[in-house]
Amino acid sequence: MKQGLLHYRNILVIAVLALSLCLSQKTVESYGDNLQIGLPVAAFGCRIATGGGGDYAARFLAMLGTVHLAKWGLGGARINIRPSGSLHGFPSGHMAAASFGASSLINACIEKSPVTKTVVILAAFFVGGSRIESDSHNLWQVLAGALWALLFERGFRKATGRLRRLARKRKDDRMAAGTSRESIGR
Repeated sequence: MKQGLLHYRNILVIAVLALSLCLSQKTVESYGDNLQIGLPVAAFGCRIATGGGGDYAARFLAMLGTVHLAKWGLGGARINIRPSGSLHGFPSGHMAAASFGASSLINACIEKSPVTKTVVILAAFFVGGSRIESDSHNLWQVLAGALWALLFERGFRKATGRLRRLARKRKDDRMAAGTSRESIGR
């Protein structure tokens, strides 16, 4: 089943993005709102099919959590004020979600399809543009959201891999020494 899905992954990614647009109201803001969901959902599906769903989910949730902590922590700071005058603008969570999904798709799912890569990149750019167009964020807030996402999607990918390998090594060492949790309970 997974192999069949992987064979059609480019079509599935485009289909998820097209569905995101079809379910939108016909406004720039709505298109961006739905693409910022569609990109990470498509990436999550691909990561599940390739065996990296748990790692993807952990990094995505950590990224999203820190985005919202920053928004609340900055309070009334000038950088956190949206063009509309309301608070909680820094960084753009929509752009962070879209960029995280796009980066994961490009680097772990559709790396051999230049056409699909281009569509994914343009979709992420569109999300950022829609946030600026709707006066929800300024350019710097959108760029910060994109960089925030790349930090968690690309930067912490190696860190989580190292932690997983360390945990596996510790488990193997305990098993070799006969001190695994399974043997202790017997």
